[in-house]
Amino acid sequence: MAIKAVLFDIDGTLVDSNDYHVTAWKEAFAGVGAQFDRQVIHDQIGKGTDMLVPTLLPGTDEEALEKLGEAHGEAFKSKFLGQVKPFPMARELLQRVQQAGQQVVLASSASKAELDHYLDLLDARDIVLETTSADDVENTKPAPDIFATALKKIAPLSAHEVIVVGDTPYDIEAAKKCGIATIGLRSGKFPDEALQQAGAIALYDDVAALLQDYDKSPLAG
Repeated sequence: MAIKAVLFDIDGTLVDSNDYHVTAWKEAFAGVGAQFDRQVIHDQIGKGTDMLVPTLLPGTDEEALEKLGEAHGEAFKSKFLGQVKPFPMARELLQRVQQAGQQVVLASSASKAELDHYLDLLDARDIVLETTSADDVENTKPAPDIFATALKKIAPLSAHEVIVVGDTPYDIEAAKKCGIATIGLRSGKFPDEALQQAGAIALYDDVAALLQDYDKSPLAG
């Protein structure tokens, strides 16, 4: 079945932000006396606060969870957001998808404020048809909510008519729960094995490699 829409994750997929998020989370956890190795935190990147914090600090109550999320968000926004750069050819890939007559959708566990910033950073407001952020859902990836919400926004397209492009196992798991296939990118620094075990149907180094292989990739249907 022809692919009629492409749902893009943002962090680690379109923009090179994962390492900054690790540092921001490390600061947030240090604020409550919790220390984690950077790799331990990185392995959870791709999840929103609601999923990440309970994995690393089981039993955290709702109030503490919210405060940790706010601390991470404030550290990321004030110290790192301005340093985030798009991956080379990110906008060009979005344009290529649009030119192919496919809908371009951003579906991220980031906050709406961050998503809005990235829309401008990518100069993609005239390309992106719909967006879904953490602010739109109850649960972030790897729960299916973000992709399920995105699907509703582009109805009546079915799960088999769309594909996800993401960089973490959590993108792939969330999409799979909605019946959507995912192309995995290595740009988020997750090992091939983790992406393949989650169910990626193809792997590429980054958006530039995917763009170069567009006509032979699953994006072309």
